[in-house]
Amino acid sequence: MAGRYFDEWQVGDAIEHEIRRTVTETDNLLFSTMTHNPQPLHLDVEAAKASGFGQILVNSTFTFALLVGLSVGDTTLGTLVANLGFDKVVTPKPVFIGDTLHARSVVKELRASNSRPDAGIVTFTHELLNQRDQVVCRCERSALLQRKG
Repeated sequence: MAGRYFDEWQVGDAIEHEIRRTVTETDNLLFSTMTHNPQPLHLDVEAAKASGFGQILVNSTFTFALLVGLSVGDTTLGTLVANLGFDKVVTPKPVFIGDTLHARSVVKELRASNSRPDAGIVTFTHELLNQRDQVVCRCERSALLQRKG
């Protein structure tokens, strides 16, 4: 499904994104090493076992990136001019290898662009939930979107 144009959104619009994703050991390992994050909680099984989590903890920046990625197809795919920023990123619950995650989004605010008459700014609240429907990540994303035709 293609993203929507600025004109097609209303404050309060809500989407339950259909794509779900089970997090694998490879996801966490590759993301952590590609981003040069040597945190033992993400990479060292023995250190992770000795922690309060008792197991490998999935890299929270992977969790955040997955949240945004799962939302793109239904929100901004093909209509995005630019992401303007991410605010209020929180990770209230841990993510572990084997968790299956899904996302939802709500339009929080709409405003016309002062500098681009052909675009407007949509502020989304995105949430990522695990298989127990616990929120594991939440953020606000401001996106500059094209106006329709």
